[in-house]
Amino acid sequence: MRMSKTLILLLCAAVAPVIAIAEEQELDRPSFHASQSMMVNAVVEAINHETREVTLKRSDGEIISFVASEEARNLPQVSVGDIVNAEYVESISIEVVANEGYEPEAAQMDALARTKEGEMPGVAAIETQVATATVEEINIEANTFKLKGVDGTVNEYVARNPENLKRAKVGDLVIMTVTNAVAITVEKTPTE
Repeated sequence: MRMSKTLILLLCAAVAPVIAIAEEQELDRPSFHASQSMMVNAVVEAINHETREVTLKRSDGEIISFVASEEARNLPQVSVGDIVNAEYVESISIEVVANEGYEPEAAQMDALARTKEGEMPGVAAIETQVATATVEEINIEANTFKLKGVDGTVNEYVARNPENLKRAKVGDLVIMTVTNAVAITVEKTPTE
């Protein structure tokens, strides 16, 4: 997913992201999952519909200015004082499973949805990448293992938790899934 510089600046708020981790649950083979999310709010401080220049003020006081692309087709609905909400979620999971003769592979899926023309701006995008690798070697004494990736390259890694090496086998398939999702909405200022 290619995010604009403005979106990245908006998401890089001073607020620490929420992180959730669940590791090595009681499974036959090792597994790991981690995710983090970040929510940022900003107020439209200034907008020039002719030049498409927009100035936002984040909740931490930082000012961000940018020129909205033509893809922002609902910019005419935005006014000074409107609220921009952005949420970003990233997750990664790694699972080791018994291999039933599969070779390492990789795939990616992207999806994008946005509000209808004439509505308040809103967009949601998600990108998921899945890659598999084959366990080529496990060295319990050295606390290392080797994985063969999609391109056939074999790389060696140090186990974070040595007990996981005892729960995996040469030939197992390692499935790695990385998902990035972002949602942005613009709301009218609530009337008092």
